[in-house]
Amino acid sequence: MIQTPQGLVDGLGRKIDYVRLSVTDRCDFRCVYCMAEDMEFLPKAKILSLEEIISLGESLVNLGIRRIRLTGGEPLVRGGIVELVRGLASLPGLDEVTLTTNGSQLTKLAQPLKEAGLKRINISLDSLNGERFLRMTRRDMLARVLAGVDAAVAAGFERIKLNTVVMRGYNDDEIFDLLEYAQTRDIDISFIEEMPLGEISSHDRKQARFSSDEVKQFIEQRFQLLPSAETTGGPSRYYRIPGQAGRIGFISPYSHNFCSSCNRLRVTAEGRLLLCLGQENSVDLRSVLRGYPGEPERLENLIRDAVCRKPEGHGFTDPDAPQVLRFMNMTGG
Repeated sequence: MIQTPQGLVDGLGRKIDYVRLSVTDRCDFRCVYCMAEDMEFLPKAKILSLEEIISLGESLVNLGIRRIRLTGGEPLVRGGIVELVRGLASLPGLDEVTLTTNGSQLTKLAQPLKEAGLKRINISLDSLNGERFLRMTRRDMLARVLAGVDAAVAAGFERIKLNTVVMRGYNDDEIFDLLEYAQTRDIDISFIEEMPLGEISSHDRKQARFSSDEVKQFIEQRFQLLPSAETTGGPSRYYRIPGQAGRIGFISPYSHNFCSSCNRLRVTAEGRLLLCLGQENSVDLRSVLRGYPGEPERLENLIRDAVCRKPEGHGFTDPDAPQVLRFMNMTGG
């Protein structure tokens, strides 16, 4: 691994400049593709404090990280989230702080987050049907989420994107409805293939799989899709419908593996550095943050050494036999 003025470069020559940083494993939803109904969450003492997250953010920026996305669980249930965004957004050298949320807390937090320096926001939305939303999230909160989307639009973020996990037999017949919902608000939408994280009993992943190619072909029955070279630093491949402001993205861990261009690291809420979404190998950053406060060089050396071991790819093959047993809320969405 080489540290250059452009950032970190791993052993395969991939530039690493983006970190997804989880601030909690807790969530007020129980989405069927993300976690079990009865979850055991981490004790608060094991979760990084806000001060520790800021210190970690400083070291990450020193190493060349230019984008930090806050995730969870649901990041907006974490106390002090607005202050955390403000602290990270003020770090010299960091281009942007973004956030992924289920939208349930946005009616009260969208404007404060925007004022704190949050530039872009992703909102998970898998259905516009109340009963179906309840089936997928195990929570009756659709109206609250839709109000949160409106609050985000009113707050004036630079970009808003909806994230939709498409599942056969669950919501594949709502693709046009969700697309229209996004387009009428001039916001982006990404359609995502379900990822095989954690052992589940709620559904058969193989039967529920709906590929990005199928979604794209479905949309092209009604609209022309023009490829776009735009990127937001993540794995979405973007398209545009002529005359529409909102972009359409596809995140395809199965059908269009994006590992060769991966620029990301993940940090869990308990401070474990994950080098890949689909691998169990990780590095304990919390022990250094707590054992050697005020010594960022130790932390940065640990991260440098870890990046050298970043694997070539996630290895997703069989959705019914996941090689990763942690759920997405433990990974950092």
